[in-house]
Amino acid sequence: MDLQEQLNKFKRQQEKCQTTLTSIAAKAGSHKPSITPKIVAPSPIIPRTPGPAVKFSNDTERLQHIHSIRKAPVGAQIKRVIDLLFETRQAFTPEQINEACYVDVNSNKAVFDSLRNNPKVHYDGRHFSYKSKHDLKDKKQLLYLIREFKEGIAVIDLKDAYPTVMEDLQALKAAGDIWLLSNFDSQEDIAYPNDPKAVIKVDDELKVKFREIELPRDMLDIEKDLQKNGMKPATNTAKRRAAAQVQGISTKPKTKKKTKEISKKTKLTNAHLPELFQNLKS
Repeated sequence: MDLQEQLNKFKRQQEKCQTTLTSIAAKAGSHKPSITPKIVAPSPIIPRTPGPAVKFSNDTERLQHIHSIRKAPVGAQIKRVIDLLFETRQAFTPEQINEACYVDVNSNKAVFDSLRNNPKVHYDGRHFSYKSKHDLKDKKQLLYLIREFKEGIAVIDLKDAYPTVMEDLQALKAAGDIWLLSNFDSQEDIAYPNDPKAVIKVDDELKVKFREIELPRDMLDIEKDLQKNGMKPATNTAKRRAAAQVQGISTKPKTKKKTKEISKKTKLTNAHLPELFQNLKS
């Protein structure tokens, strides 16, 4: 009997506990605040503005220029380097040439070999420099060289000696130290030394006789006369005329116009100067 009573008592306690738990849950549910869903307004769509235009590097034009130089024919690249050496008259390494005129000598074997073997270029194994026909530095050396060539030296062989050589030639001519005479065949100037020690005084009578000699009007006849006397003419008229005919240029010798003489029938406009007309022909 005692066991049965204990079981019944345990059941009543469980039911009581269940009732208590149910009431607590009900109270908690009645006091819980209601949660209303939050409505979020959609954000406005902002139109996307285009970004700044993409700009090429400021070096693009220079790089294109360098590319065009290095893709140019070998001859064009060689000329570019020789012009640099001629204008500066300085020695350049291949790297310095590349920096100065964008010709990559080291990377282009054809350019390197052509430059090294060019007659206008001196290569010492490391540096390239300009090589003129005559190694001159100033006017003093120029005059000394011209005096070495008694029969004259072509100006074209002196033009690239140094930058101011042409100005110095004109200065030497103005000072009377040299003569600059044209070659009739090539129309190029020849520089002759004018040695002050070789001044010769010619008798006036000899000068008169020399001027009285009448020369043929045609250069061909003059050249024939020179050859008859064992002298080599400085001109070649036959060759020059043949070349002119090919180009369609007239080579007929010019005839001298006959000067009109003043006579009494001539209309005078300077009658107030009678001394001009003392020798009028009747």
